[in-house]
Amino acid sequence: MIWTTLLGMLTATVLSGAVLGSALGLTGFAILHFFAGGSTRIGVQTVWNTLNEFTLTAIPLFILLGELLVASGLARGVYRAMAPFFGRLPGGLLHTNIAVCTIFGAVSGSSMSVAAAVGSVAYPELKSRGYDRAQTVGTLAAGGTLGLLIPPSLSLLIYGALTDTSIGRLFMAGVLPGLMMAAIFMAWIVFAALRNPAIAPEEKRVAISEALRGLTGVLPLLVLIVAVLGSLFAGLATPTEAAGVGVAAAAVLGFTIGDLTLRGVGQALIGTVRTFAVIAMVFVGALVLAQAISLLGLPQQMLAVVSEWGLSKWLLLVVVVVVYLILGCFFDGLSMMIMTLPLVFPLLTGVGFDPVWLGVVVTIMIEVGMLTPPVGMNLFVLVGITGGEVKLGEAAVAALPYWIALLLGVLLLCLFPGIALFLPGLAFG
Repeated sequence: MIWTTLLGMLTATVLSGAVLGSALGLTGFAILHFFAGGSTRIGVQTVWNTLNEFTLTAIPLFILLGELLVASGLARGVYRAMAPFFGRLPGGLLHTNIAVCTIFGAVSGSSMSVAAAVGSVAYPELKSRGYDRAQTVGTLAAGGTLGLLIPPSLSLLIYGALTDTSIGRLFMAGVLPGLMMAAIFMAWIVFAALRNPAIAPEEKRVAISEALRGLTGVLPLLVLIVAVLGSLFAGLATPTEAAGVGVAAAAVLGFTIGDLTLRGVGQALIGTVRTFAVIAMVFVGALVLAQAISLLGLPQQMLAVVSEWGLSKWLLLVVVVVVYLILGCFFDGLSMMIMTLPLVFPLLTGVGFDPVWLGVVVTIMIEVGMLTPPVGMNLFVLVGITGGEVKLGEAAVAALPYWIALLLGVLLLCLFPGIALFLPGLAFG
């Protein structure tokens, strides 16, 4: 009866058009009221205690960092500095899209911020050079997903806060998988360009000496990477403090060598408030629902039922992956993660999966959702940047190989879990 009520209320509230956070919270309060002795105060107390955690302050700060990067136009210098090094490869500047997104991912924890920042510079440039427009959007959408995996990552940060997993370990765990996914994306670009050279015209070769002189354009982002990740991994700052250092550094760089203005700062602040308000609403609703689910022992019941099915832990993981693929068609990534973790985390860690490794796998599945229409947010962001020149369907088809590549990344993590666990083990023992 509890499960029927839970699924029925979730379905009814979501289909009614209610905000997802409200749907989750109302369902949680209903469960607490009718099945937990009317203890709705517990849900309120849980929300209050969680939102008072210092760690969560990092979320709006990392969002602001990404907004400042977009407002200051620092992406232009980085893109032009990196372009000469990839023009010689099959696929040309399509590789630059992935490389610059990887660098931006190391200073911005938001997938959409990375896609917007790099896409606003790369798309007009590549269009003027004769690159296939849909393929350009596909690479930018794929590269943008790296912003959720390479630390600092909003996904890993929220995962750590919700599951009480070390955020430092999670950030370290995201480094090698992020670089692995960037390499897989580039390998596909080489294959696609060799099969169909028309997607990327041959680039004019630039002398190495001239290319090296142009690398000064990368220095602003390197400063930010050192400020954020250096202070974090050196143990000089917590994730929240590192985010604050990054925001301060981005503002200074934006005013001194970028195009940042006071109006741009205001727009960045407004964008941050809007984005965080959406995340926080879902976060609060999920906390209430998670408390209700935990109080009634539903995860333990699910574990008992699954054990009766006799599924191996790997087959159980396959089931969870399929569920994420389906949900990715209807929900944005962070909402999907916050909504599912109260069940997925105890279920999979209960059968023996490492919580840090699981955080990376869940993040990659969220990245898959960012490329899955009709709600694939990266696709929507970039289709908007093209001004309608590339349709959503065309962008989705172009992003399909990268969608498959992300699933290949999950398979590689299953076969070689050390890809995610090596650096955390090296740094923390």
